[in-house]
Amino acid sequence: MHRILVVLIVLLAGQALAEAKAPPLRQSYVPQEVAPGTYVIHGPRALPNPENQGFMNNPAFILPPAGVVVIDPGGTVQAGEMVLAQIRNVTDRPVIAVFDTHVHGDHWLGNQAIAEAYPEAVRYAHPRAIERIEAGEGAEWLDLMMRLTEGASAGTRVVPPQRPLDEGEVVELGGLHFRVLHGGKAHTDTDIMILVPEKRLIFLGDNAGNGRVLRLQGSFRGNIAELERALGSGAEVFVPGHGPTGGREVAVQYRDLLKTLYETVQAGYEEGKADFEIRPRLLPKLTAWQDWSGFEHELGGLISAAYLEAEAADFE
Repeated sequence: MHRILVVLIVLLAGQALAEAKAPPLRQSYVPQEVAPGTYVIHGPRALPNPENQGFMNNPAFILPPAGVVVIDPGGTVQAGEMVLAQIRNVTDRPVIAVFDTHVHGDHWLGNQAIAEAYPEAVRYAHPRAIERIEAGEGAEWLDLMMRLTEGASAGTRVVPPQRPLDEGEVVELGGLHFRVLHGGKAHTDTDIMILVPEKRLIFLGDNAGNGRVLRLQGSFRGNIAELERALGSGAEVFVPGHGPTGGREVAVQYRDLLKTLYETVQAGYEEGKADFEIRPRLLPKLTAWQDWSGFEHELGGLISAAYLEAEAADFE
């Protein structure tokens, strides 16, 4: 009996520890004002790990007169709380809306902090992102973040976006217009880019990284097309999902990376070469990006994805 009680106590203690909320982010992150009344908190470029505690994207916030609009509040409740703290350093206006650019949890798991502080704030995303998060992908991201951060994301729970938005829809908030661009498959099949014409600014989500190579779960051709649309949108400020904000060069250099990669792999496929045979011819063409974070980690998967897309294009 005593042994059973000891086992139960150990199990319950372990469960309580697993459910306990991890500490706040250790590092201080300062927002950069990239346009009047528009701020971006540029996160680390490494994958989620114990050092960055799961924070590695670019949360942003805009200050229309009616309140605060947040884009991609981060990948843990701790990241979301950090975003709220930085907002409060700038303004005492309430958060009235959140835009989640796609299904990957490193961008939206911070919704929890926003919802707890401002339960009336509306959370927007593409309908497929909402569907997939609710169908289990959100829980998968929770588990992934816990593993990668070795528990630094503990206390985070799934708070999905609520309101679906698709191509061409516009949300007017305090005199600003948030226009949705979604052309289909790009980084994923759930991506929305957010154009704010009054600010001449566009949020690219993970359709582009700057100084970071991103995995692709959608379409090279679709992603390239979306970046072309962004370049034709009239925007002058381009906010990537990861890495520094900049001008048109942010979209141009990532488009060129995807084009170089896809066109080289496609040419090799048409010559009958296997994907591993194409890599040696591809590498000299990618020197402009070889020092980017994630280059070595993601390159093999990108070559395989490009090969499969080139193969599928034969049957279109």
